Amino acid sequence: MEDRWLSISEICEYLGISNDTVYKWIDKHAMPAHRMGRLWKFKKAEVDEWVMAGGAI
Repeated sequence: MEDRWLSISEICEYLGISNDTVYKWIDKHAMPAHRMGRLWKFKKAEVDEWVMAGGAI
């Protein structure tokens, strides 16, 4: 199973949402994201778990 870091554009495409929504969720809803320099990176499994737990509401 591939377990690589996803970029903002990849996580947006995966979830079907906009960049603005991702940044809002990181800021206001504690979306699991990791800052690497100026870039945000995501682990798909962490995001899936967060969504299933109701974090995206």
